[in-house]
Order: sequence, then structure tokens, then C-alpha cells
Amino acid sequence: MGDTYAYQPAGVAARDRAHTLFAQTMGYVAATTGMFALGAYLGRNLSSGIAFIAYLASFAALIAMQFTVRRSRQNTVALLLGFGVLMGVAVAPTLVYYASTDPQALWQAGAATALFVGGFGAAGYATRRDLTALARICFWALLALIVFGIVLIFVNIPGGALIYSVLGLVIFAGFIMFDFQRLRRNSNLDVAPLLAASIFLDILNVFLFFLRIFRGGNR
Repeated sequence: MGDTYAYQPAGVAARDRAHTLFAQTMGYVAATTGMFALGAYLGRNLSSGIAFIAYLASFAALIAMQFTVRRSRQNTVALLLGFGVLMGVAVAPTLVYYASTDPQALWQAGAATALFVGGFGAAGYATRRDLTALARICFWALLALIVFGIVLIFVNIPGGALIYSVLGLVIFAGFIMFDFQRLRRNSNLDVAPLLAASIFLDILNVFLFFLRIFRGGNR
């Protein structure tokens, strides 16, 4: 593959690598989603305590990927797939709860997530404006949202859950745009598993935010 790019003009080679990175990354996202579904199925009858342990283990796998990405592509992909399974186990109690109390919300959230990610992903991929500053703002906004979520546990704020979910969607709209822009600007194929993990987390969080919104609307 390297020889093929060597005989192409620099601009064409970079564009081809970007397209290849996009294809590989989205393939990994699809595979991770499949592993997530498997984990959710396996964890459907597990306790919330085990789900929490799986949640911690999933982020341990995510951190480990940062160290293996430059050493072993196979190990990084294996960690990515394991991350998907563990995250599925972690979210399984939530999915089971909604499936038993309001299954319509699951379908609504899934459809809304597809439209949301598709729209903002396309915008991020197409824009020429550097979104690095936006990503930094979203990071700090996410930390503030986490603090707000902790406050909601102890303080009853009217409409607090809806505000939390809407703000979360705004923040992850920025993350989605930034991650998809990275797909176009980056030509290093080795980072495909890391980008896939980031995009998968974007999708999952958007889905969970929509799930809370539609659950509230169907009450």
C-alpha cells in the first residue's frame, strides 16, 4: 500500500489515506457496536454492581489502547472490541429497564441518534474551520456537566434532568464534529481504533441523552 501512495501526487495520496482511514474507522465503529450489543445481551441479567465493575474495566481497556496503538495494531483492536463488550455489560441494566418500562423510547432514541450523528458528523467532516478550540471548550463543558449531574443527585431542580440531557447533546454535537473532522485531516491509519472508540462513545452518550429525553416525554 505504501508503494501505491508513493507514486501518487501528495494531495491525492493524502486524500486516499483519509478515505481509507474513514472506512477503517467506521468499520471498527460497527464492530464495536456489535460487541456492545453482545455485551448488553450477556449482561441483561447481571446486577448493577457487576455493571459498574464492567464500566470501570471498559475505561481501563480504553486507557490501555493509548499504550498499544504504536506497538501492536492487533492488540489495540482486541482492546477496542473488549471495550465494546464491557461497555455493553455496563449499560445493560439501563437498557433492560427502558425495554421493560418504555420500549418505544429505545426506538425513538435510536432513530434520533442516527439523525443527530449523521448530521453533525457530516458537518464536521465537511467544514474547513479548525475545530480544535471547540473540542477544548466541549471538554471543559463536559466536566461542568458532570458536576451538574452530581448536584442533581442531591438537589431537586425542576426540569433538571431535561436540562442535563439537552446540554449533553449540545456538548457531544461539538465532539462529534471534531472527531469526524479528525477523520478527514488525519492520514495515520494506526489511529483508526482510537478514533473508532471516540466516535463510539460519542454515539453511545448521544443515545443515552436522547433516551432520557424520550423517556420523560412518554410519561
